[in-house]
Amino acid sequence: MTDSRLAPVDPASYRYAVHCCGFKWELSDKSDRAVALFEHSSAALRFGQMMWPSTFEVVDRTTGERVCA
Repeated sequence: MTDSRLAPVDPASYRYAVHCCGFKWELSDKSDRAVALFEHSSAALRFGQMMWPSTFEVVDRTTGERVCA
């Protein structure tokens, strides 16, 4: 059952992927999957800064380029 108060989600709208990058502290040897997707780079950067201030990376899913603060 859908809630009519929630807008439909289009995954293509979420261009920016946040990665925690645990490998930078040798916490993992596996490929780092995105932990969150955002529509705006500023929101993605802010989220990464709050969650993993010293290791996170934001990647533009369209271009594959890293987004810098």
